[in-house]
Amino acid sequence: QVQLVESGGGLVQAGGSLRLSCAASGIIFSISAMGWYRQAPGKQRELVARITSGGSTNYVDSVKGRFTISRDNVKMTVYLQMDSLKPEDTAVYYCNKERMGVPLHAWGQGTQVTVSS
Repeated sequence: QVQLVESGGGLVQAGGSLRLSCAASGIIFSISAMGWYRQAPGKQRELVARITSGGSTNYVDSVKGRFTISRDNVKMTVYLQMDSLKPEDTAVYYCNKERMGVPLHAWGQGTQVTVSS
């Protein structure tokens, strides 16, 4: 059974930083492309960053230069380093295995990120 457990969210002031973690189990992590998604109140969930099994990364324009996605295949964990946070980054953040941006498994509980102005 696939499990995705996100952690690391919290309340931070604008300009601050957070590092999110997502521990995965039940998948062959080392060959899985992984993505970080977020859902703000009243908005659709969006993919903000993805990393392939080979380590190539892609970001949505709104987070380029501020967010960094990385992975540790031994720990089966994907990370999202978020710097220069803005109030518009406030959302629940989720991770998932993905293929061409499409999430493949049931969502975990997510982790709340709140950025105050």
